[in-house]
Amino acid sequence: MAAVDMNARGPRTYGNWRRPTSPGILGLGSVGTALLLGGLIAVVIAVMVAGLLEAVILAAVLGGVMLAVLTKDSHGKNVISRAGARVAWWSARSRGTHLYRSGPLGRALWGTYQLPGLAAPTRLSEHTDSYGRPFALLYTPATGSYSVVIGTEPDGAALVDQEQIDVWVADWGHWLANLGDEPGVEAASVTIETAPDSGTRLRREVEMNVDDDAPAFAREMLAEVVGRYPAGSSTVKAYVAVTFTAAPRAGGKKRTPDDMGRELAARLPGLTAGLQATGAGAAHPLSAQELCEAIRIAYDPAAALLIDEAHAAGETPELTWPDVGPSAAQASWGGYRHDSAYSVTWAMTSAPRGNVQSGVLARLLAPHRDIARKRVTLLYRPIDAARAAAIVEADLRAAEFRVTSTSKPAARDSLAVRAAQATASEEASGAGLVQFGILVTATVADLSKEADARAAIDNLGATARLRLRPVYGSQDSAFAAALPLGLVLPKHIKVPAELREKL
Repeated sequence: MAAVDMNARGPRTYGNWRRPTSPGILGLGSVGTALLLGGLIAVVIAVMVAGLLEAVILAAVLGGVMLAVLTKDSHGKNVISRAGARVAWWSARSRGTHLYRSGPLGRALWGTYQLPGLAAPTRLSEHTDSYGRPFALLYTPATGSYSVVIGTEPDGAALVDQEQIDVWVADWGHWLANLGDEPGVEAASVTIETAPDSGTRLRREVEMNVDDDAPAFAREMLAEVVGRYPAGSSTVKAYVAVTFTAAPRAGGKKRTPDDMGRELAARLPGLTAGLQATGAGAAHPLSAQELCEAIRIAYDPAAALLIDEAHAAGETPELTWPDVGPSAAQASWGGYRHDSAYSVTWAMTSAPRGNVQSGVLARLLAPHRDIARKRVTLLYRPIDAARAAAIVEADLRAAEFRVTSTSKPAARDSLAVRAAQATASEEASGAGLVQFGILVTATVADLSKEADARAAIDNLGATARLRLRPVYGSQDSAFAAALPLGLVLPKHIKVPAELREKL
């Protein structure tokens, strides 16, 4: 009789992601239900005042609007939202805002290579934390927020025990939950960027360590390694951007960059130390020079080789924040052309259904031969404990309303109730609540590779069990949002996200 290991268990899984909903009739939210009831009342009044024909016409218009709201595609977009995006794109193209030219021959009067779009008004300053490390501080006047960017060296999951990976995932969850308790934290983002390796770092390392008396065979072998190794190899970089509000409290006076720099100087060591426990490796805040180089390479990948060669020669490229933008950029309906490259950005419309394991995003994050540069950005918005309790309770009531509003509830509605109950129970026991999203940017240097890059992202999204959709009509804004700049997208839209979710 074989012995049974009582401690053996299956792999740990994760899931139960919930998109908050509001109660409504026929799948409509609270705002949509109010519009429907208001329209029906208007039809009744039209019958009493104007006549039957006018009431029938009004009812037909109301029915068409409700049909447009209820008819949704696989990504949850209804006809009105898709038509609104198309109209907004036509308006932007007719006004020429999809074109950008900078530099001495550009349209800007100051003649610099300023960042385009949402990142145009950002301002950069540099400060020193309590460990004596310089860190860059980005200020976005449009949203009144400050951002710091932390560079990390992820350890990776190769040859690592599953127990250690589970500990890293748990620590990452604690780090995100603790952001909700950090004063003034508005959002956080994690950017994983894969790019071709230029080979300059390897060449510099070999040249610095070759002995003058080494045999000729050894020298030839090292020269061959330096010449052939960079072909097909890639580099992986990770950035964590944390965004803070400029005002310490609602209605309070906004802090200046110097005030914010002094406050964050004492808080950055704690944030970086917490990241190191999550498997992020050595974490350090990016200096102004490092951030300028990262953004310059993102808009002009051809500059990466020049910057690497300058560092290999022991020189530091002179870059300032007004000069890191592209000299020319043009946004199209489904792509974004910027300097020496062409990029397409996708947004996650649906998280994986069911339970997944910790390595579900491994293939999406890994380098791909059909994509020159790939950037995967996870966007987080931590919710404070006071709001989190109200959100989960409202979501639970909405799920229960959908089940009790019909005599034969759908299986999906019954599962939604159990998921909402689990979320409410976890929140009540002290778990944090975080809103999250994912942006995926694929960049190619040759336009003929665009179709291959699109097909690769579609396949990689399927392996990660994500539902990805190109950000049609807003490729330039999505490209900037995927960069480690700490942009808070909900603050840049005209229609609040809370209102759109209730339709």
